Amino acid sequence: MEPLNVVLAMRPTALAERLFDDAARRRLDAAAEVWPEVLEELTTPAARRALEHCDVLVTGWGAGFLSDAVLATAPRLRAVVHTGGNATHLLGPAALERRMTLTDARAANGRPVAELSLALILLAGKQTLPAARLYAERRALIDREQAFPHAGNHGRRVGIVGASCIGRQTIELLKPFDLAISVFDPYLTDDDAQHLGVHKVELDELMATCTVVSVHAPDVPATQRMIDARRLALLPDGATLVNTARGALVDTDALVAELATGRIDAILDVTEPEPLPADHPLWTLPNVLLTPHIAGSMGNELGRLGENAVMEIERLARE
Repeated sequence: MEPLNVVLAMRPTALAERLFDDAARRRLDAAAEVWPEVLEELTTPAARRALEHCDVLVTGWGAGFLSDAVLATAPRLRAVVHTGGNATHLLGPAALERRMTLTDARAANGRPVAELSLALILLAGKQTLPAARLYAERRALIDREQAFPHAGNHGRRVGIVGASCIGRQTIELLKPFDLAISVFDPYLTDDDAQHLGVHKVELDELMATCTVVSVHAPDVPATQRMIDARRLALLPDGATLVNTARGALVDTDALVAELATGRIDAILDVTEPEPLPADHPLWTLPNVLLTPHIAGSMGNELGRLGENAVMEIERLARE
């Protein structure tokens, strides 16, 4: 049986070295014949030469769209292995007609998002943001029980908006802690909720009863600005909104207005727009922590995505 011919396509090409360390690259080379150059574009003459004999295309961020014209230059292509999240946006109609195998790394890429969400939820439960603000103001020891009588994660009710792949991973990571978990997801069944060990509620109830709310819903028309002014007003005083999903799920203007009252806190890894204008009030509001979209795989976490791709190629090689 002829070995698989694999082509890597991603931008920048140096990303391939971050995805595949020496051990992963040895496994990849043992499973397939790998084209020596990493493609940054799929429409160049060099790309056409690489794709002519390609059985499996391994894509990463910036790989480009697998249009019908590109697909016509890859007559043997039978699988696309994407090292990022959802890969359906990479494929044109002809790719669907060919019934190719398509895999992605959404579960592997979701792990660090869930891990960061766990950390932020626990920090929020300890009222870390307001404690840090007060400490900086006073620059002296604080009477914790007087200043923060409701801090702590013992029995705290946490709200998860969206039982997505990442939402479910976050729930699993929260299980060892002494927390009560409420979940809103219109597609979550009672049986699924029972299996996850969570309390299924409507979004309004979740917002009104949870003092930490973590957003994990997908960005689709039905979810955009689902957390609006009315729902933000439902949050209890001192609550924290954590968003590691997409900024469009929250009405930014409404969030700014609510935060300006000082009533709630927010920890935002994503915003709408992204990045925010330099003069946007979210940069300077004292009860906001902004991080630069770091929840997804970065640094050494990229190796997990590469390992996931290698396992898929090894599986395809055995078929």
